[in-house]
Amino acid sequence: MPRAAFRWLEEQSFRGDADARTPWIRPARWGGRQALQLTSYAGIVQAADGTRIEVLPKVARAVGGGEAEARWLLVAMLRCLPGFRHVRAGRAEQLALRMPLPEVFIAEFLGSVRELVKRGLRGDYRQREGDLYALCGKLLVNEQLRRNSMCPDRFFTAHDEFSSDRAENRLLHAALRRVLAQSSTRENQQLARELAFVFGDVPPSPVPATDFAVLRRDRGMTNYADALAWARLILGGWSPVPSSGAHAAPSLLFPMEALFEAYVTRHLPAQLPAPLRLATQVRGEHLATHRQRPWFRLQPDLLLKEGQMVRMVLDTKWKLLDTRPGSTLNKYGLSEADFYQLHAYGHAYLNGAGELALVYPMTDAFQAPLEFSFRHSPDLRLWALPFCMKAARLHLPDVLESRLAG
Repeated sequence: MPRAAFRWLEEQSFRGDADARTPWIRPARWGGRQALQLTSYAGIVQAADGTRIEVLPKVARAVGGGEAEARWLLVAMLRCLPGFRHVRAGRAEQLALRMPLPEVFIAEFLGSVRELVKRGLRGDYRQREGDLYALCGKLLVNEQLRRNSMCPDRFFTAHDEFSSDRAENRLLHAALRRVLAQSSTRENQQLARELAFVFGDVPPSPVPATDFAVLRRDRGMTNYADALAWARLILGGWSPVPSSGAHAAPSLLFPMEALFEAYVTRHLPAQLPAPLRLATQVRGEHLATHRQRPWFRLQPDLLLKEGQMVRMVLDTKWKLLDTRPGSTLNKYGLSEADFYQLHAYGHAYLNGAGELALVYPMTDAFQAPLEFSFRHSPDLRLWALPFCMKAARLHLPDVLESRLAG
């Protein structure tokens, strides 16, 4: 890594101590040498000198994959985020196997614009006043006499003119120009130039924020949705991960906890037996009350419900467990705080009797479920369950499946 890029990252890490908005990097030591540790985030960081850094999920290395597999996994998880549903299934994952992550996003944007161009750009009729060499529209007699009394071959008219110069097209043209300056692959640059030529009659948006504010959301603009979602990222400097100080650099970082929860939430319903269903965004219970007001919300990530009855409480954790022989000294990497949290969930949502689960990514060091009991709550059972990232499937032991089925 260039020294200037490392120094910039170092500044960000020290600034993070006083600025809670930059939790993604912190100072560390590695082999006795100064180092920087990126916390539970993945995506792209661009330093002030233009150096791009890919931050990939660590779980791919744990299951024997390399950079390509880690990139593939990140793109697959991104597709599960509500704000990234425009990432196309299959294509993006295949691109991730052979392109750096920024180029994958650029290729996705260009692909969405290409599909839009095939369907045709939207335009509007706008009234225009001016001289024409053929009568079209309404002849403005007073202006005609004042301007063209000596030019009988001209007609000063007010007429409607069809134009593609509208906010959506201006934004896409501006994003294409930005991509041309940022892309480093021949494939993306060639396609960006071809598409920019199509937008040649449309001026790039000078102030994207203004054009985004006036976008039309009518039914006829659905074809623009994916392309504009990518344009918003590109023109907005990728993502809102802050870079305070004199050098603000574009970044696209995602908290892995949120990605993993979204990934599990998207794929788990496919393996649930009827009549179980998955409930999310649960906010019904609190730990305590004070002066008749609830304090400390108990909000598990997921609930398995049968009708209105809660059958199981699940919480996703982006952490690599190690259950190999000899790893019990550090309790497999499990967190005591997580056990307290699930114990509280069990009493709030299951009335002290039922199944609880902590869901972790499956790795070579964690492939089989772990069962725990609570000494003072014998009717509550806690499971540590591995979720296979490749197969997108939760590993449920037979005894737990039979309990849920019953």
